[in-house]
Amino acid sequence: MEDFANLLERLLLTPSRNAKLALMANYFQVQPDPERGWALAAITGEIDLPGIKAGLVRRLVEARVDHELFKLSYDYVGDLAETVSLIWPKSHGANYVPTLSEVVAELSGATRAEGEKLIEGWLDALDPRGRWALLKLVTGGLRIGVSARLAKVAAAQYGGVEAAEVEEIWHGLEPPYESLFAWLDGKAERPDPDIEAPFRPVMLAHPLVPKKDRDNPDAIDPDLITAEHFAAEWKYDGIRVQVVSEGETRRLYTRTGDDISHTFPDVIAALGFEGALDGELLVRTSDGGVAAFNELQQRLNRKTVSKKQMEARPAFVRAYDILDDSGEDLRHLSFRERRARLESFVGKLKTDRIDLSPIVSVSDIAALEAARNNPPAPEIEGIMLKRWDSTYEAGRPKGPWFKWKRDPFLIDAVMMYAQRGHGKRSSFYSDFTFGVWRDVDGEDQLTPVGKAYFGFTDEELKQLDKFVRDNTIERFGPVRSVTATKDHGMVLEVAFEGLQRSTRHKSGVAMRFPRINRLRFDKPAAEADRLETLEALLHG
Repeated sequence: MEDFANLLERLLLTPSRNAKLALMANYFQVQPDPERGWALAAITGEIDLPGIKAGLVRRLVEARVDHELFKLSYDYVGDLAETVSLIWPKSHGANYVPTLSEVVAELSGATRAEGEKLIEGWLDALDPRGRWALLKLVTGGLRIGVSARLAKVAAAQYGGVEAAEVEEIWHGLEPPYESLFAWLDGKAERPDPDIEAPFRPVMLAHPLVPKKDRDNPDAIDPDLITAEHFAAEWKYDGIRVQVVSEGETRRLYTRTGDDISHTFPDVIAALGFEGALDGELLVRTSDGGVAAFNELQQRLNRKTVSKKQMEARPAFVRAYDILDDSGEDLRHLSFRERRARLESFVGKLKTDRIDLSPIVSVSDIAALEAARNNPPAPEIEGIMLKRWDSTYEAGRPKGPWFKWKRDPFLIDAVMMYAQRGHGKRSSFYSDFTFGVWRDVDGEDQLTPVGKAYFGFTDEELKQLDKFVRDNTIERFGPVRSVTATKDHGMVLEVAFEGLQRSTRHKSGVAMRFPRINRLRFDKPAAEADRLETLEALLHG
């Protein structure tokens, strides 16, 4: 457990992607089975320990530590695992430190009461770093800045194989992945899991214009994007998915390989074909169009979905690409060839749950720029550009595919509330609720319109955190209310991708992907935008 705790801490404190990969690869090199396999499972989120919730941890620490002292400490630190790891009183006589494998094995077969006793004993035996790692593990919230994909890339680099090879067999493997590591060590053949309808690692695009160059009119070479070399498609505001049907098995995967078939049985029922398609999961409106993302969001992350929900929000897939046709792998073909196969494939389907993504005419950059900023429907985020000669390559190769999103909407809003972040941000106020002015009985008042927790630099985060600490007026658990008057308030320029009507929000509107674009120290809070501005955007 000590080595695992050290790995987690170093990953959390290491900003470099390559350094994180090196840390994980080295861990896989020096740790034996099954320790390294359980560590990989923990980082990729494949460990599910029943019955261990944050409330149980609070009960344990409040039985050992003065309630008010814990409350004040938690308020200051901002992270439950870190607070408990530091404040837990040292117990003499408890000195056996469990391995990661022992923790997983014992908790997996324990009742809730047994699990509580085990956690308490381990907290007594471990040092602060070990306690922190244990609590992060058992509550299922590592938050160490490492995605599941990055962990798989680290495993692939350790074994000297392509990351796509690991991803293609991942869904047929089970922790602690001894067959995977035997292959990566060169001691066995690549595992060949017996799984129908497997996930194929997706191909991703680069932004056509990096964020740092968005204000540069010469950022794009006009001779680069031509009809001869590139195809263009609309970039719809849904979620990227892969639909796979082989034999009697039908699956719907997200772009990261999560199986969401159970949430969309209406789509699964329509997969009467043999093959694998890449596309966008959307909801259809009653008139046959594409619904706003908010409608799709109502169906995401559900364990079950009712007939009423499926009828009110029928899901479908707009197909971009074809990866497999009746057992024939097509990924080595050019996009031009795959597109022809896709058009033929979708044309034969007898369902409205899968349709074809239309090709957008490419003439010159000026016409494309006008199209991406004025798409035919508000549910379109911009344009995708794909080289006609590109093969389907897993990951994010540079050059074949680009995304050119429309310019974001911008408003000036006033910070109203702030909350501590998680992981390396647990000591900073980094989640901000902001509002705009509206008339209430003849008086201007702020009404919340969104929440953002990214878009700012580390230096700007320190400035935001200082403002919150210097201007807190009320506390609601972990949330702070800050001074927000016309005479004194922090103005934030907020960027967002879209706006939609919402009955769940007091303002009546909901933003898509809000983020803080810049801090407006130069602008008085009285000059921030009004709700009427957002309503005009909504109607527009």
